Amino acid sequence: MALPPFVQRYLIALGQYSWVPFVTLVMGGGIGAFVASTQPPLSLSYRYIGVLSTVTPPALFSETGTRIQEAGQVLSPEVLLAENVVQFVAGKLQEKPEQVQEFSKVEIGTAAEDSKQPPGTILVQYTHPEEDKAKEGLTLLLDAMREQSRLVNASRLRAQIEAIQVRLPAVEKELREAEQNLEAYNRREEVNILAAQTGTLVGAITGSQQQQRQLKLSLEGVQAQIDSLEQRLGLSADQAYVSSALSADPIINSLRQQIYEVESQLALLERDLRSEHPTIVELKNRQVTYQNLLQQRAKEVVGGEGNLAPLPGASDLSELNVRQDSNLDPTRQQLANTLVSLKTEQETLNRQLQAAIATEQELRREYATIPNKQLEQTRLAQEVALKKALFDKIQAALLDAQAAEAETSSSLQIAQFGQLDKVLREEPISKLLLLGGGTVGGLGAGALIILLLSFLQNKLMTTQELVAILLAEEAPLLGNLPVLDLDWTMPLGQELPSLQDEEVRLPLLFRSYPPYLNSYDQIRNNLKRLGGSPGSPGDGAKLLVVTSTTAAEGKTTVAFNLAIAAARSGKRAVVIEGDLHKTSISKQLGVEVNAADLMVEHRNSLLSYYSSSTDCIHAVPSIANLYIVPCPSIQPHTARILESREFQSLLNNCRSRFDFVVIDSPPLGRSNDALVIEGSADGLVLVVRPRYTPKLELQETLALLAERQIPFLGAVVNAGFVAEQEGEPVEEVSSALSPNLSQVR
Repeated sequence: MALPPFVQRYLIALGQYSWVPFVTLVMGGGIGAFVASTQPPLSLSYRYIGVLSTVTPPALFSETGTRIQEAGQVLSPEVLLAENVVQFVAGKLQEKPEQVQEFSKVEIGTAAEDSKQPPGTILVQYTHPEEDKAKEGLTLLLDAMREQSRLVNASRLRAQIEAIQVRLPAVEKELREAEQNLEAYNRREEVNILAAQTGTLVGAITGSQQQQRQLKLSLEGVQAQIDSLEQRLGLSADQAYVSSALSADPIINSLRQQIYEVESQLALLERDLRSEHPTIVELKNRQVTYQNLLQQRAKEVVGGEGNLAPLPGASDLSELNVRQDSNLDPTRQQLANTLVSLKTEQETLNRQLQAAIATEQELRREYATIPNKQLEQTRLAQEVALKKALFDKIQAALLDAQAAEAETSSSLQIAQFGQLDKVLREEPISKLLLLGGGTVGGLGAGALIILLLSFLQNKLMTTQELVAILLAEEAPLLGNLPVLDLDWTMPLGQELPSLQDEEVRLPLLFRSYPPYLNSYDQIRNNLKRLGGSPGSPGDGAKLLVVTSTTAAEGKTTVAFNLAIAAARSGKRAVVIEGDLHKTSISKQLGVEVNAADLMVEHRNSLLSYYSSSTDCIHAVPSIANLYIVPCPSIQPHTARILESREFQSLLNNCRSRFDFVVIDSPPLGRSNDALVIEGSADGLVLVVRPRYTPKLELQETLALLAERQIPFLGAVVNAGFVAEQEGEPVEEVSSALSPNLSQVR
């Protein structure tokens, strides 16, 4: 039964790194022995236990003290074993605080089902190598934890007092501000609010309305008198005012009298004298002068003479009839003065009426705002009450907390004093167990290291891995070759030519019927099913280029053995050594090349060597129908040789003369000579080998062949061979895998 690829890969890595398990075994055993030798001896420890219980809060005078006592009953192990408690116990015992922390243990009882202690109890344990110190340490712990409870209660109370003292000034400030706001509002609005509440504001509105009615009655009486006087005088109040002012002016009266006298003289003299008479002319001039003076004086009186306000009703002075308007007798002038007085009284009453109306409107607006003012007053009063209540509450809480300071005590009491619980024995681990564990651990570490190394290798270690990569890349599989044994690859009863130390002896099928010949015949039959050259349809692939990804994959062995298998079947076969980077193996085949041929160094000499078929093509004496074109010498620049017309002529000559032509080309990982030769061949065969073919290089090679659309005939899996000179291990391969010829690029 074949092992899985994973196991095979691991076994191969185990063979490569066989020293790793030995090293890890020694290291694991050494570590186990070191740990066993450094273990502490048998030690005894004494564990004392004690119990603390919560105290029922006593009857206290302050509510704050009662709440603090109740809250102090809930404590955590971290609080009970705080740094100050550990420092106190360590100082008394003259121990390090770290040791006291390590020796101490606290378990608090809860109502949970998994709790080991009943609710309200605290189990305290102290363990020490010395029994006296264990008991003393527990006693100190119990006392320190009770004191710690008291300190916690005191600190909580102090924190509450400080919090109240921090908040109290702000609350007091808010209360004072609220009181000031209410006081300022009352000073501003309380009179109006009281007036509305007592009915004074409503009475003021009613009195204003009564005053308006009286003023309206007075205005009606005055208007009636004005209408009567205007009707009797035939003048309006303004006209009567102007006429009264003009009639009362003495200058106007004097000028009017002088005009009257001039007019009287003109009436007497015009009867006897002509209008051109000097006296008539003088009187007329005097008349005009008096009239102008009269008109000017009237304007001064009506216009206020520049110092007084103009008289109403006389805005247009050009329309004044001075003699008529200023001719009022004493009775009419008295009536005119009365009319003017009534007009003045009317205006006064009108103004009083407007003032009364405005006052009423203002009172009504004030009355409408009274509800809002009352609400605002109520709101401010409530705000003061709330601030006052909060201030009183905080003050009361402060006084209560300050009173509780004198009542602060511990919330814990000792329910059970220290007693010995158990003597603990700490025995070292068995040395044999540690040594065995170290040994087993070393073996396990070695196995893991080998497993890791097997996956870190880039090589494809098993045939199954190679076939999986070929199938994944859709590469045709021509066949799988078994392991070759050098004993079966040597001619029976014959001695091969001696080789130099640096030359490698290839496992070639010298015997007529070796057990490996069927595998190569199977590959040749698969190649026959593939298309050949355009000139020979149906004959299969005739001229092949055999290459590999890297060195040591056995591509030269496969190339020669394919040609040997063809020659064994009666075909004329020739092998062309196209790898010009290494020396020829013709000596292993018994082909002696002339020394002059082996000394070819220049390109022209090499080209003439390939152009002469008699010089470069040699028959293999030990195998019938097999020929070889040896590599004359190592060349640094091979591409120009392989692309030359002479080398192409050699290929055409071999194609026409032989039935099967195999070109052994360099690995693709070293040069691209195989791709240069492939253009003149029927296809390319790729040789792969477990433990030698790199995974990444194989995938890149297959991708390159697919990208350039190179006629790729398929891959041959070369399982390897026994090479005694190189000391390579033998890998057993079961049967050859069935070729996959359905996928041809």
